[in-house]
Amino acid sequence: MRDALAEARLAIADGDVPVGAVVLDRSGAIVGRGHNRREAAHDPTAHAEVLALREAAVRQGTWRLDGHTLVVTLEPCAMCAGAIVQSRISRLVFGAWDAKAGAAGSQWDLVRDARGTSRVEVIAGVLEDECAAPLTAFFEDRRD
Repeated sequence: MRDALAEARLAIADGDVPVGAVVLDRSGAIVGRGHNRREAAHDPTAHAEVLALREAAVRQGTWRLDGHTLVVTLEPCAMCAGAIVQSRISRLVFGAWDAKAGAAGSQWDLVRDARGTSRVEVIAGVLEDECAAPLTAFFEDRRD
């Protein structure tokens, strides 16, 4: 999670919401990294999770990331939850809950939906306060 937090700090430099993600292979090595880049890339799909999954798929030489773990600082949204399921990620670890747009247990639970073709193991609340702090500060600065 600390590596994902480091990625989140990079998003702030891009003027974006501080969310970071890393993908770990079966041995625990980082094979993908990402942080929100929607503002810098002018791309609504440039979420940390999507970018980390893309990098991992390229590095692994396959879009099928079964046996891999995605670690992200904020509960994924519906788009990212869909990408997680489509990539066959086995485990999702996230820090802060997203009560407004979360799709891994808050608003929806798309990654474990029984109607889907696969279910992802979810471990939530890892370093939750540490992951929530930069998000809270980011949005407080925007409201001032």
